Amino acid sequence: MFHPIPVATKSQMSRLESLDAIDRVDGTPPLKRLRQIPPETGQFLSLLAASVPPGDIIEIGTSAGYSTLWLILACQETGRKITSYEVLPEKVQLARETFRLAEVGEFVTIVEQDARQALSAHKNIAFCFLDAEKDTYAACYEKVIPRMVKGGILVADNAINFRTALEDMLAAALRDQRGSKIDGIIGD
Repeated sequence: MFHPIPVATKSQMSRLESLDAIDRVDGTPPLKRLRQIPPETGQFLSLLAASVPPGDIIEIGTSAGYSTLWLILACQETGRKITSYEVLPEKVQLARETFRLAEVGEFVTIVEQDARQALSAHKNIAFCFLDAEKDTYAACYEKVIPRMVKGGILVADNAINFRTALEDMLAAALRDQRGSKIDGIIGD
């Protein structure tokens, strides 16, 4: 599925990987940083997203669009589109430029809005990648789970690294009986 990654997409992935590497060492404030996933996580997300049943593919927290590019590979493979939510205007602008340069605009809708207010537009979520500010995870979880299709997957980024901050949400997710209708809730 990943060979070959289209040249324009691979070029944008490489560009964003370089920018993220600089952000991590130059003192860029957290909200300005790209804070993107590593390529191996992107490959894993793409494989997961390609395996879900019919339904919407969404991402909460677009940043510059790096993880979105990986999810778009799954969308291209399965004939779907992804809807990605981002609240920071400068990140929306950067993501739009990423998608334009990667030549993948027809596979993504970027919504400049807090997903917590917009998720009611989705009735059949098959895959959700949750990678936003950690204080929003619990509310996003509560909005996503009732809208998931049988066999859907929710992936919460940083669930291990930020376990303390996400402890209440993770405990609630593990107790949640609604999760029995979906294939899994995964956190890295």
